[in-house]
Amino acid sequence: MPDTPERGARRLLARLQFRPYLLDALRGYDRALLARDVAAGVTVGVVALPLAMAFAIASGLPPQAGIFTAIIAGLLISALGGCRLQIGGPAGAYIVIVFGIVERYGVANLIIATALAGVLLFALGALRLGGLVRFIPVSVVIGFTNGIAVLIALSQFKDFLGLRIERMPADFFAQIRALAEHIGSINPYALTVAGGSLALVVLWSFALPGWKVAGVQRAKLNRVPGTIVALILATALVAWLQWPVETIGSKFGDIPRALPAFALPEFSWASVKQLFIPTLTIAMLGAIESLLCARVADSMTGDRHNPNQELMAQGIANFVTPFFGGMPATGTIARTVTNVKSGGATPVSGIVHALTLLVVVLVAAPLASKVPLAALAGILMFVAWNMGEWREFARLPQFRWPYRASLLGTFLLTVIVDLTVAVEVGLVIACITFIYRISSLTHLEAASARTYPVLGDKHSGIAAWRLYGALFFGAVHHLERLTDALPARVLVLDLKNVLYMDTSGLEALQTLHATCAKAGVRLLLAGAIDQPGNLIDRSGFGALLGPDDRHPTLEAALIAAAASPAPT
Repeated sequence: MPDTPERGARRLLARLQFRPYLLDALRGYDRALLARDVAAGVTVGVVALPLAMAFAIASGLPPQAGIFTAIIAGLLISALGGCRLQIGGPAGAYIVIVFGIVERYGVANLIIATALAGVLLFALGALRLGGLVRFIPVSVVIGFTNGIAVLIALSQFKDFLGLRIERMPADFFAQIRALAEHIGSINPYALTVAGGSLALVVLWSFALPGWKVAGVQRAKLNRVPGTIVALILATALVAWLQWPVETIGSKFGDIPRALPAFALPEFSWASVKQLFIPTLTIAMLGAIESLLCARVADSMTGDRHNPNQELMAQGIANFVTPFFGGMPATGTIARTVTNVKSGGATPVSGIVHALTLLVVVLVAAPLASKVPLAALAGILMFVAWNMGEWREFARLPQFRWPYRASLLGTFLLTVIVDLTVAVEVGLVIACITFIYRISSLTHLEAASARTYPVLGDKHSGIAAWRLYGALFFGAVHHLERLTDALPARVLVLDLKNVLYMDTSGLEALQTLHATCAKAGVRLLLAGAIDQPGNLIDRSGFGALLGPDDRHPTLEAALIAAAASPAPT
């Protein structure tokens, strides 16, 4: 049959193993599941509205950028992703990154960087590299998460206190200086609105189970998000009392009552070159956040997500969304947990969440313009507190110094310098620590003369050593020790307990063999099996040794050593 574009696309998707979870979820889909998904999706949509606006404003973008991202990216991630209940959209972790990119490169370059990050995320998923994100140490993840939480809280002090600062700088110390210089311009009305909003959200989330409001139990109150209650009450209070508090409308104008049209920014190769680091940062953070979020959802539902499919969906969402006025998107833990707890059953709940936000834009956009920025600042303070894992700081004395150095180093560099630098340095510290620990676990010990009498004979000229652990570049010094005290006739090296050997370890073996040959000492290897033995054979070193110099066990090697003369 003749080939068609449709068949070609199917073959490409099959080769990429592109299969959204939604396709399997729709099998046997019925009204009961639809009812659960609609209820959960509407709830998540209501929760997402204030967060989407707050994240966009804190990132230096208009509020509609967050809403459009939650609609478009949220729909694409749910429809194409590899996790059953993950909700995608703008995330607090991106605030610091996006704000810095906007300040340094401008909004047009943010669009390019986000789209390029989408391409990179899709490539990671298509190349089946989703599992690599799990190799990032937990100390690095906690360090940069807590650092981002601190930066989010710091960025909200301006609106929380109502300070008269035209534009907050991106640098940590510059922010501290700006806040200190304008601390005398505190707006008591804004502080009241922000403090009241924060207090209400905290009470709504952490009140005792028996707590009631007007006779209504907490279990029923929790069906309504505290952020929405705080937003409604703060907006009504400011409008009623005519308090001089900055609102979304007064700063950004009215929110459009329609989705934006597709628009391409100015694109040049020079822009791509200067956006390499921002692109890498957006992609890296998006991959980490989305897959961590998927793991949280799995732990609550007992599912197992497809990390590669999830990354491809995140890539598509981040490639498409910026061209419609959006910002970077990823999986969001708070909204995903809300989706699970609200009874979501399939990815349809995430699609409903996006459609709920679309209805809000089309119907209630004028009301959203009256929301006080101080109320959003109070809500973001709560988000920042929940985002951080602060107990880990108290637990640091329980761990060794490498873990503490990795976590604290990543945290401080995230706050003071830059997230990308923090993660890079954190990974370097973690790698050095790992190398040190594995190297310390590798050790060399002499074979016992009690077990092998030939070794106790001072005139035999035979020495035998056992190597344990991994023979890699960080442990080759163990073999170098053997060259300092070679026996008179035969050196036997037992590799039975070596689990892994790299090319540096192989080179050290070859160097030891050459040194023994120059000294007139015969080198016998024993027990080199699995990966070390395979590497010895593939490299040609096994052929150089010959079958007489390799033995399956240490006992066999010692028998051969005792029966053979020294090499000439």
